[in-house]
Order: sequence, then structure tokens, then C-alpha cells
Amino acid sequence: MRNQIKADVAIIGSGTAGLAAWRTASKQGKKVVIIESGPLGTTCARVGCMPSKLLIAAADSAHQVRQAPGFGVHPAGLTIDGKAVMKRLKAERDRFVSLVIDSIDTIPEASRITGYARFKDEHTLLVDEHSEVTATSIVIATGSRASYPQDWQKLGDRLVLNDDVFSWDDLPKSVALFGPGVIGLELGQALHRLGVKVWMFGMGGKLGPFTDSAVMDYAKQLFRDEFFLDTDANVQRMERSGNQVEIDFESEEGVTERIRVDYVIAATGRRPNVDQLELDKLGLDTNDRGVPVTDTATMQTSIGHIFLAGDASNQLPLLHEANDQGRIAGDNAARFPNIKQGFRHSTLSIVFTAPQIAMVGESYQALQQRSQQDPESCACFVVGQVSFEDQGRSRVMRRNQGLLRVYGEPKTGRFLGAEMIAPEAEHLAHLLAWAHQSQMTVAQMLTMPFYHPVVEEGLRTALRDLNAQLKLGSAIEDRCMECGVGD
Repeated sequence: MRNQIKADVAIIGSGTAGLAAWRTASKQGKKVVIIESGPLGTTCARVGCMPSKLLIAAADSAHQVRQAPGFGVHPAGLTIDGKAVMKRLKAERDRFVSLVIDSIDTIPEASRITGYARFKDEHTLLVDEHSEVTATSIVIATGSRASYPQDWQKLGDRLVLNDDVFSWDDLPKSVALFGPGVIGLELGQALHRLGVKVWMFGMGGKLGPFTDSAVMDYAKQLFRDEFFLDTDANVQRMERSGNQVEIDFESEEGVTERIRVDYVIAATGRRPNVDQLELDKLGLDTNDRGVPVTDTATMQTSIGHIFLAGDASNQLPLLHEANDQGRIAGDNAARFPNIKQGFRHSTLSIVFTAPQIAMVGESYQALQQRSQQDPESCACFVVGQVSFEDQGRSRVMRRNQGLLRVYGEPKTGRFLGAEMIAPEAEHLAHLLAWAHQSQMTVAQMLTMPFYHPVVEEGLRTALRDLNAQLKLGSAIEDRCMECGVGD
């Protein structure tokens, strides 16, 4: 006999989106229950942004030692203790997870249900075999999981999902990493800088989040100069051989090469956790991946009282996006049927490679598509750019690599977006995201203060170039006294 539970709002999942939904829905005085199958702790804290940044921090430290002779500083030597690296990573990771669990523990016990939820009908959820939850509104916030080709299972324990790298007790000697996207680039470069031999393979020529081929091509060359990278690999064979994996692939010169690695790391994407909810009982409108189609302004699905938020929505798998979506979904679930459009921040994503990668506002691809669909109304867009190879502050730090491209609208002079690989890109991107959300024009952005010498002066150069392309200002004068060497 199942426990019969009635609620105003039922939330499936206690990750970032689920917790945000809980907070906003509970503030409206509604009876809210949250269902979690475990493990507790958000994807970000357990296997995502925090443990990856811990690995990157160790890698950056090793890289700085190697770079020291370029400043005339010669360290006595460099020894990387893989066990110590992973011990610190896991200790700090566990601390972050415990803070999330502490937050979950503040939810009243009567409002927490443990188990796997699946739909019985549009208003009813079955949780394992012990509970039946009936709710006026339901928020799906079930997150995502790593995905990979099923035939790779033949590799057994030599196959490691990107999530599982952080459970290692020591660093391996060699890996083949498949998937040069955001996760793959961060992991691959960090492991390389920690002394692991890395081969990185991709498909279709894509790299990271880039849609602007100029920036992507620049980034490809930078990473290829550091470790093996083939973004359109022809892998002919991959077989387990003892405690290693043997891989045959065709080189760019058309020659078959063979490598042996300790592990194959799959960083080949993530799959929304919606396939076990038995959504087929509901008749929801779904996309080609079986994910419910969602209104990005309200997080409402085709069934009005069912909402979707976070990584499960298959939109932008970022913590701040999951938090925004959860907040909107929880608020609308509690106020249903009187829903409203939620506030969404300007798009901002950052990849913590070196140099860092960032995307702000509308992507180059999105602007191209909009221009092609309605060239007269949007008047297309123009591009300004700057290289950081000769930028003053970047040269001082011996980190003078990078390319920033900024986009503007000719009719209004408004800043539209940017793609970049650059030193301190995390800070440049925040400035640009704030300007984008404020709907500033490029001319207004150029009235803001810029100190000297700072990396941000490179941003000013790109904006000046864009302003000239918009025909709203004069062209940049090479090394003019006004610009200074910081540009």
C-alpha cells in the first residue's frame, strides 16, 4: 500500500534547479514536496564545475612553474604528486557537496521524499513502490548524465566518463579523450599540464562552444601547439589490450597511427534525465531527443501545469542558468494558472582553459541566421576584433595569446554579443554581459573608464574597432598617444 501524499507543487530533483524551484515555490505559502533519488549534491558540486576547477587550479600551478624561466626565475625542479593532487581535489569537492547537503537538510523532513519518480498521469507521481504524490503543479528538474556510444562498454573499466575522473586516487600516465567540447577541453588541458600524455579526438571539426570560425580556428592552433588535438578524427579501431586500450587512427597526413593509453575518457555530451519518467503517458510535446518542449520565458511545457528546469531542459547546462530556470519554474508552478514571464539574464558562458574561452550575448551563428532570415529588419551585423598577442598587460604576464571578436548592430549601434579566447576572459566576459543586459551601445561602452595597464584595454581596442565598423567613430590610429601601449 503506497503512502498517499497531496501537494500544491511537486519537484522532481534536488539539484541546482530543483532547490531554486523549492525556494521560490515555498515562499508563496504553498505545500511543496521535493523528490530525490540520490546521490545528494548538485552536479556542479559533485562532478562538474567545482572538482574540474580544482583539477585546473593544480594544473595552472604546475604550468606557472614551467613558465618561470621565461621571467628569469629558475625553480629547482617540478614534481607532480598525482595522489596528492587527487586527495586535495576530493577533500575540497566533498566540502562543497556537504554545503549543498546542508542546504537540502533545511527542507522540512515531511517535504522530502526519497526515491525514483515516474508519472502515473498528468497530476500523479509514483515514487518507487512506497509513495503516490498528487500535485496541482509539477516541476521536472532531474538534471543530466554523461552519455557515450554504447559499443564503448567493451572497454570495461578502461572507459571513464568525464564525471568519474574525479574519483581517481592517482593520475594515469596516458589518456585518449573523446569530445573537445567545454568539458573535454578543460579536462584535457589540465591533465596534460599535470604530466598526463593526452590525445584528444573530436568529430565534425567543432571545438568548444565556438560558432565564430575565426576565433575557433585561432583556438585550435593554440591547443594543437600544446597537446595532440584532432577535431575531425578518423578512428579506425579501439580495443582493450590488457590494462590499456589500443587505438588506431588516421593522422592528418593520411597515415594510420597506433597508440596505447591507460584510459579512454568519454566527454561526448550529456543526456537529460527524462527517459525514466514515463513521459509517454502524458502526451507532452517533445523534441527529437525526447525532451519536453519548453517555453524559455515561463519554463512551461505543452501541459500547462508541468514545468521543466535545469539541465533536464537541454538548453544551457550552466549553474546560473539552472538557478534562473528553477526560480522561474518554481514561481510559476506555485502561482499556476496565473503564470508570468520570468527574468532571464544575458547569455554568459566561460570555459576555464588557458587562455580562457567565453561567449556573451548572441553568438556569431545566431546573428548570421537572424540576418539571413530577415536581412532588412536587423540590418545584419558588423564585427570588431583585437588580438592579445601584442597587448601590453598580456605581454607583461607572458600570457599574450588570444582573439576577441565583438558584434554590433548598425542601425542602433547596440552591442550584440562576443566570442573570445583570451587571458582573463572570465572578467572581460562579465563586463560585456553586463553591457549586453543593459542594452548599451558600443559608443556608451567606450565612455566607461579603462585603467592602464590592464587586459581590459584590449577590450577597449576591440570596441573601438567595432565602433569604426559601425561607422559611428573614426578608425583606430596605430599606437596613438591617446591609446597608449596598453592597447
